[in-house]
Amino acid sequence: MSDVYELKAEARERVGKGSARELRRNGKIPAVIYGDGQPPVSIALPYKEVTMQIHSGGFMTTIATIDVDGKKIRVLPKDYQLDPVRDFTMHVDFLRISKNTSVTVDVPVHFINEDDSPGISRGGVLNTVRHTVEVNCPADSIPDAFIADLTGLELGDGIHISNITLPDGVEPTITDRDFTIATIAAPAGLKSEEDAAEDAEGAEGEGEEDAAGEEQEEGGEE
Repeated sequence: MSDVYELKAEARERVGKGSARELRRNGKIPAVIYGDGQPPVSIALPYKEVTMQIHSGGFMTTIATIDVDGKKIRVLPKDYQLDPVRDFTMHVDFLRISKNTSVTVDVPVHFINEDDSPGISRGGVLNTVRHTVEVNCPADSIPDAFIADLTGLELGDGIHISNITLPDGVEPTITDRDFTIATIAAPAGLKSEEDAAEDAEGAEGEGEEDAAGEEQEEGGEE
């Protein structure tokens, strides 16, 4: 599980668009903490610290502690909004976490040992079907990433969820099939050569059949 970080927040009584705009002008971000059977808590967070966490990676899968006027609450980010034009953080939603909390998160997939894949060595291309895998798991056991080993993979081979080692208690949300994570695709040049070879073989076979037919016709005339 990712390391826990801490943010200091202020409880806010006023909510609404006007209050949110005022907070942003003062270098803060409106946010809310909800879940675990407790009333939601509206808070204000420092813009710089939150934005740094968002852009450092793993924000949505990292548990945080928020200090709200001296009361510390463990949370997991569930959503955040960015301004579509200026790309700054507008709002963050946090889920309150307890020891029994189960969450649904997207875990990134990391690929290793590309140099040990014969298919890639022949010019094949790693075709990533899923950059993340959605899973259900305990909030205290969120994996940092899933590791996909490319060792020994040939052209046309693929990695499926069954090839990924999942920690105890971590289950994919898709359970009705062994879905694909990535494949080793043949390069366009190699495909063209193979297609040309198949066409040549087909043409050769057709030529042999035509020749045999002509011989039979000549024999019949005699």
